[in-house]
Amino acid sequence: MKKNERQLKIEEIKRKLIKQKEQILIDAGIMLANLPAEGNLSEIGDIASQEIDRSFLLRLRERERKLLKKIEKTLEKIENGTYGICEACGVEIPIERLEARPVTDLCIDCKMEQEEKEKLE
Repeated sequence: MKKNERQLKIEEIKRKLIKQKEQILIDAGIMLANLPAEGNLSEIGDIASQEIDRSFLLRLRERERKLLKKIEKTLEKIENGTYGICEACGVEIPIERLEARPVTDLCIDCKMEQEEKEKLE
C-alpha cells in the first residue's frame, strides 16, 4: 500500500474515532441523566432491582470511560504521526488491523504474545 493511501485510510479512521467519541459523550450524558434516583421504595424487590440497574449502568459507564481514554490517546497519536506503529516492537501495524481495531497499539504478533502472558498470570 502506498504511503498516500495509508494516510487517507488513517484520516478516515480519525473521522470515525471523532464521531465515536462524540457519541460516547452524548450517550454518557443521557445515561447519567437517566440513572435511577434513590427514592422511597418500600418493596425489597424494587430496591434490589433498582440497585442492580444502577450498578449495571455505572459499570457500562466505566467501560465507556476506558474506551474514551483509548480513543483520545489514538487521536493524539494520529496528530503526532506515531499512529499505526506497534508500541512493543516498532513495526508498522497493517492498515487492515487498524481499520478493524482503530484503538490498537500493538501488532497482531505482539498482541497475541501479550494475551499468552496474561493467561499464564
